[in-house]
Amino acid sequence: MKHLRVTARIPPDYAPEFFDLLANDPEIEESRIVDWNRTPEGCDTVLFAIDGDATRFVDRAPSTPGVESVTLSGAKRRRTYALVENRPLSMPMFDAIHDASTRLGIVVLKPLIYRDGTVSCRVVGEAGPLQDALDDAPAPIDVRLDSISAVSDGLARPSSKLSERQREAVRTALALGYYDRPRGATHEDVAAELGCAPATVSDHLQRAEAKLVRAVMDDFGPTV
Repeated sequence: MKHLRVTARIPPDYAPEFFDLLANDPEIEESRIVDWNRTPEGCDTVLFAIDGDATRFVDRAPSTPGVESVTLSGAKRRRTYALVENRPLSMPMFDAIHDASTRLGIVVLKPLIYRDGTVSCRVVGEAGPLQDALDDAPAPIDVRLDSISAVSDGLARPSSKLSERQREAVRTALALGYYDRPRGATHEDVAAELGCAPATVSDHLQRAEAKLVRAVMDDFGPTV
């Protein structure tokens, strides 16, 4: 079983309108598919998170071919959530994603990230179905394999990367108020609770924090 990161690019002249709204609008920094539900009737409900000025998306998406309806949240800190009902078979790019996500032997992981004329995602599966999905990408979509690796804890919750002692230190620090503002506890307080030296607590927390920050700052974010 392999874990792939792939990026698909569509030349601007061939980009479907809905894809163009998500991936090529200069006012939008990034759009993400957060999750989706599929129905037997061929219409999907997709939750998008849009970072930036979503004005153009709001104005044009409801009348885009393949889109049945768009429901928007109020923008908060330049992020807008959009619940979109669409028919993938009427939308070439979404049809390709739909095909990949329904193949036997592979799983397309969320989020899918739209940015700078591309859509990127992670895929897990067996070598044969993964290669078939890459080979069957319709022209003129250019699919690039960014990385390939064995499946690991990187697909689990960020906390799964922590050692038992690191997890215990973080859990104790949280309970004592170490991460509150203002702080409700010190390294010494956490050390007293765990029965170890403050320097040991400091080391456990720093190593744990580094792992958690790297997981959160990954473009694809933690999978939970």
